[in-house]
Amino acid sequence: MEIIRGLHNIRDRHHGCALAIGNFDGVHLGHQALLERLRAQAGACASVPAVQSFRPTAAAWFDPDNAPPAVLPVRDTARELAAQGVQRWSCLRFDGRFARFAPETYIEEVLVRRLGVVAVIVGADFRFGAQRAGDVAMLRAAGDAYAITGVESVDDVAVGEGRASSTRLREHLGAGDLAAAETLLGRRYALSGVVRSGQRLGRDLGAATANLGFRERLALRHGVYAVRMACDGAEWPGVANFGTRPTVGGDRPRLEAHALADTGALYGRQLTVTFHQFIRAEQRFDSLDALSRQIRADVEAARAHFGLSA
Repeated sequence: MEIIRGLHNIRDRHHGCALAIGNFDGVHLGHQALLERLRAQAGACASVPAVQSFRPTAAAWFDPDNAPPAVLPVRDTARELAAQGVQRWSCLRFDGRFARFAPETYIEEVLVRRLGVVAVIVGADFRFGAQRAGDVAMLRAAGDAYAITGVESVDDVAVGEGRASSTRLREHLGAGDLAAAETLLGRRYALSGVVRSGQRLGRDLGAATANLGFRERLALRHGVYAVRMACDGAEWPGVANFGTRPTVGGDRPRLEAHALADTGALYGRQLTVTFHQFIRAEQRFDSLDALSRQIRADVEAARAHFGLSA
């Protein structure tokens, strides 16, 4: 999948596509229903299925201190969008210029002139433009005016007693409720990235880890999880800590995953960590010895989850 970073990077070759617009944070079942319609519209128009989002989101730009955490980092959102058949993702930076765009300007400048959309697919409550003045009815009127083949809105997807939404996903992930999150995602929650060198404290404490860092603030509860780790077609059960590592003075959240099998060297390789069970919340220990004892208990809890003998 091609990722277009910024409006200035849209080229003539990107002109003509079926476009779904939204944040797509999590790519949950509601998003997947919208992307299913995108694929259908793209097929009917013989065009490229494309998605447009804003990073940071409008909410994060207007009120960064109170913006909700992300369900997935950008790299994992891209992975899931590609898995849904999206071929192009224009990931635009929301800034003061976009905040001032009238809905009509957004339609004319971005959708028509820059992208030359042949179809547009959005959620039923989609709003856009300055003061959120644009809506689906305005898009449909623009479709008639600019000969856009199809403008379609997709209704919410009901899951349990509510709808599939990124807000519900954040709540479940923040509580460590992986099973509830899975019902909204239609898959297990997973994070991926290139393994980076850490402080090597895990090795000293008897549990060497593969470390993944994140730029985004994520909704996942800080704590220890039973996980599966996958790299280059191989997969291993494991135990992972997601958090700031308060015992050793950490500050930025990161994921430290320890495999319950021999993996060979993982540094510099792409690793996917899939979360299976929440074990315990992250906590600060009074000593490295106390932390080491807890790590051994966490390893045993993960082994028990996967039915592995000692």
